[in-house]
Amino acid sequence: MRFNAVPESMEEAELEEQLERLLIGRGSEVTGCDVGLELSKPATLRKNVTYIVCSVIFNDKEEVLMVQEAKQDCYRQWYLPAGRVEVGESLEEALRREVKEEAGFDCEPITLLLIQEQGPQWIRFIFLATVTGGSLKSLSAADKESLQASWWDRQSVLPLRGRDILRLIDCGLKYRGDPWHPVTLPVDLSCRHVVQRLVLVFTGAERQVWVLLIKAPVLHLPTAAAVKTHAVTWAANMVVQDAMPSAYRDHDVNTLGAFSLQHNGRQHGKTDGVCFNTLVELTPDHARRNEDGEKVERPPPGPPPPVENPQYVWHRVQKVTLRETLLEKTKNTSILPIHSLY
Repeated sequence: MRFNAVPESMEEAELEEQLERLLIGRGSEVTGCDVGLELSKPATLRKNVTYIVCSVIFNDKEEVLMVQEAKQDCYRQWYLPAGRVEVGESLEEALRREVKEEAGFDCEPITLLLIQEQGPQWIRFIFLATVTGGSLKSLSAADKESLQASWWDRQSVLPLRGRDILRLIDCGLKYRGDPWHPVTLPVDLSCRHVVQRLVLVFTGAERQVWVLLIKAPVLHLPTAAAVKTHAVTWAANMVVQDAMPSAYRDHDVNTLGAFSLQHNGRQHGKTDGVCFNTLVELTPDHARRNEDGEKVERPPPGPPPPVENPQYVWHRVQKVTLRETLLEKTKNTSILPIHSLY
């Protein structure tokens, strides 16, 4: 089977420029979906997708902002300000509204800290944010949104609605002290489905890097729809299965995180989707075995596995700075993490 490489062209140069834009957190319009569209329905809030925004906010004493729940099933327990995105809202608009309603403060997001998902139907966006105005909500202002808000020193006993937020608080403290990825905020670009756009890389000898592309209608990065039976990042596996089914059995497909995400949300059922621009690494399986189940040694680094679907092609990255940036990010995963809760 022949190894495919794209000849150098203006189209290649333009694509490397697009890659550089994605690597610094910018977006790119979603003009189509290459894989899995037939298994996906347009994202529609309150119908087949739920987005949650959650804020991690500290004061000068590194106390964290908490709200006391008013809902019957968790009455008087404490949690981070959080809630569902409403129809017509952007993620940042939803964050500001939830913090105002539940805690009494005006706020501005600093960066996304983490994305958690249970497939495309439930995704939580955790923001690090800062107070810009307003006042702490007191018991006298209790309503259906919350009973009150308070700053928590993380040492005193507090009945928590869920211990899952402790990890999020630690994540926020860590980022304040030593940011491990660039500031990442949603890019205002519309998308109809929940999709993953892949910067899928394979590294070989002598620090060579290849990126998987689709040829038509123009050379572009693969985009795959998330399906409700799997994690959002399963879309990357679907692309590899589509491009090189034989190699899929002997390789690991690892979504390392997101450079950026794109969301608009202003047109219900038409722009409720999210596009995750992700870094995905294809690596030979570390535990390869032969037909008898015996371990076999990994081959030395070489070119990527040949594509079998003629729609795809490997592009060897030419620009030195781009290649080095991709290599660095695959080693340190200094990008926004996406965690599946499956």
